[in-house]
Amino acid sequence: MKKLMTAAALAIALPVAAYAHHGWSSYDANKVLTVKGKLRTLSWANPHGMATMDWQGKRWTVVLAPTSRMEARGLTQAMIAPGKPVTLVGYPKLDGTAEMRIERVIAAGKTVELR
Repeated sequence: MKKLMTAAALAIALPVAAYAHHGWSSYDANKVLTVKGKLRTLSWANPHGMATMDWQGKRWTVVLAPTSRMEARGLTQAMIAPGKPVTLVGYPKLDGTAEMRIERVIAAGKTVELR
């Protein structure tokens, strides 16, 4: 019975997790945004980092890369801590919501490619 309950829990949890993680096809790769400012919040976590930034009168959700990739490429949490100046280059969400997927971060005098 315990195995059956575990299997049932996994069968429910996996599709929910997959649905919650958005695909990259929902971003407009033909429209490159370059945003300069300071992050308001930063979540240095997996499956990928997340942040918020105020830009053009809206609070934007900023989707970063997995923390291991950012660290391997030389980007640290301290470099993009809230309140520090950053330049973000990425793509906006196709549906018009204030969300962008970041491809490049320029911070502390260093340019880091995330993808």
